[in-house]
Amino acid sequence: MRLVFFLLLLANVLLFAWTRVGTELAMSESFLLSQQINPDAIRLLDPREVGQLAAKKPELKGLACLEWGALSPADLERAKTVLAVFSEGAKISERRMEESAAYWVYMPPRATRQDAQVKAAELKRLGIDEFFIVQDEGKFRFAISLGVFRTADAARAYLDTLRNKGIRTAVVGPRDTQVTKVYLQMRGLPEAASARLPELRTGFPGTDVRDCPSEEKKG
Repeated sequence: MRLVFFLLLLANVLLFAWTRVGTELAMSESFLLSQQINPDAIRLLDPREVGQLAAKKPELKGLACLEWGALSPADLERAKTVLAVFSEGAKISERRMEESAAYWVYMPPRATRQDAQVKAAELKRLGIDEFFIVQDEGKFRFAISLGVFRTADAARAYLDTLRNKGIRTAVVGPRDTQVTKVYLQMRGLPEAASARLPELRTGFPGTDVRDCPSEEKKG
C-alpha cells in the first residue's frame, strides 16, 4: 500500500513538471512571434531590385586622390616629413614634370663672387638654405636666386615669407627657364585627415592641395 502511494505521488510530480515546461515553451514561442514585425511580409528581392539597392549605396570615403604641389626637389624630403603627419595610412606617390618658370625671387647681382658669397653666408644665418649664386655670364651674374615660380602670385607669396625672416633686398622678376617640379599624390586618405590638408601650405608658399589630374584618377 505504501508503494502504491509513493508511485501515485511520483506520477503527480512528473505530471506537474511536464505541464509547467510545456506552458513555458508555449509562452516563449508566443513571445518570439510577437517580436516579429510583419513576418508574413518577408520576401526575396528580384535581380532588378537588388541592382537598384546597389546603385543607392553610399560613396565610400577616403578613396579620392588628392595632390599637393608643386614642390621643388630641394623641398621634397622636408615636404614628405610634414605630409607624414597628415597621411594616416594613405598611399603616397610622386608625379614629376618639367615646368616653365615665368618668375623668380632673387637678390640683385653683387659686384663680385666674394660679395655674393658673403651675402649667401648671411642667408644661412637667417635660416635660408635654398638658394644658389648665378654663375652665368650676363646681367644676372652673381645674383642670388631664391626660388623660381610659375606665377607672379606664388613668387610674391614667397617674397613675403622671406621678408618675414628679415630678407629685405630680395625682389620678384620675370625668369624664363625650365624647372623640375614634384607633386605628391595621396590615395585612400581618411576624410578627417583630408580636412587638415590646407595646413600643408604653411611653410611651402606657392603650393596647393587639389584633386589629382583626371588621367591620374583613372589609374
